Amino acid sequence: MDDAFPAQPARKPRADSIRNRERVLQAAKAVFAAGGPQASLEAVAHRAGVGIGTLYRHFPTRQALFEAVYRHEIDELAALAKKLETGLPEIDALRNWMHANVNFLATKKGMSAALAVAVHASSDLSAYAMDRLSRAVDPLLQRAVAAGVVRGDIAAEDILRMIVGLCYTHDKPGWQPHVLRLVDIFVEGMRITNPPAGRVHGR
Repeated sequence: MDDAFPAQPARKPRADSIRNRERVLQAAKAVFAAGGPQASLEAVAHRAGVGIGTLYRHFPTRQALFEAVYRHEIDELAALAKKLETGLPEIDALRNWMHANVNFLATKKGMSAALAVAVHASSDLSAYAMDRLSRAVDPLLQRAVAAGVVRGDIAAEDILRMIVGLCYTHDKPGWQPHVLRLVDIFVEGMRITNPPAGRVHGR
């Protein structure tokens, strides 16, 4: 009878399993950014301090790991945007988040060949990224607009497209510092040079 065998509640992942997964994702981010999509999974496991079997238990295929890193980075960028909503002047919060986005795209470029396959296999991956990141940065942008330090005719999608465009037109070694400098120039172009009286944040 069904009553004799009540359903057991789903077991929560063990704390060490969660930590291992997080270590693998952080290690994969670094290894793929440096070595591209063909970087060794053994190198990922070694950097994470776990066995290759542990890696495969969490991510049974290379593609699963690529996609997990991608989504993990997007989630971290969204969390960072929320954290930056308080504690920094409006223009600095926006700039810091944009810099973090460039660093994310450095990882994505390292995995670009694999992610092209991932996007084909999971057509909602790019849409997920654009939607999540647009919603993440928009409060930072609107906060700066409300403070009178940033122009009001710029959309969150404009910021994301600008960053992607800069990152993917610079592919020589050492490209990141150059792109970060261009992002800073873009931020200065967004700035209202004479904010309303009493609005001094971001100066």
